[in-house]
Amino acid sequence: MALIGIMADSHDNKAGVLAATRVFRDRQIELLLHAGDYIAPFNAGWMADVGVPMIGVFGNNDGEKFGLVARFSDLGEIHRAPYRFEHADHKFLMLHEPDEVAALAASGFYDVIVYGHTHEIDIREGETLVINPGETGGWTTGRSTVALLDTASMSVEIIDLDV
Repeated sequence: MALIGIMADSHDNKAGVLAATRVFRDRQIELLLHAGDYIAPFNAGWMADVGVPMIGVFGNNDGEKFGLVARFSDLGEIHRAPYRFEHADHKFLMLHEPDEVAALAASGFYDVIVYGHTHEIDIREGETLVINPGETGGWTTGRSTVALLDTASMSVEIIDLDV
């Protein structure tokens, strides 16, 4: 079983980020995806213990882009959205805002689309698996969550964080 940890909208919530890091480390993920809205570069220090590569995209609230790229450079990479990549024989697309998610999923070009921005969990199964892990920060909904994607079965588990 190959697990990918997925988070979004952490919004400088230290307790949420540290809880996510513990879950990802305990579940032995092989890759971490962050769909944007880290906010401040110091979040990198809270995520350092995950111990696996990270791929992320900027969110609409990520103003200090150069600082984020610099601080996260030891953990992985942050890109402008949309960002396309392949992992475990699957084609991924990451973005922050949901505006084009339905059309992109219908295109059939991607196996997995990961997005954030809405702070709401959204799992859509079909030819393309769509994942919004909800908000790690928990500021909007009062619920801090992350997702785990099993790339062998293409199943998604939502984890409520203990913050």
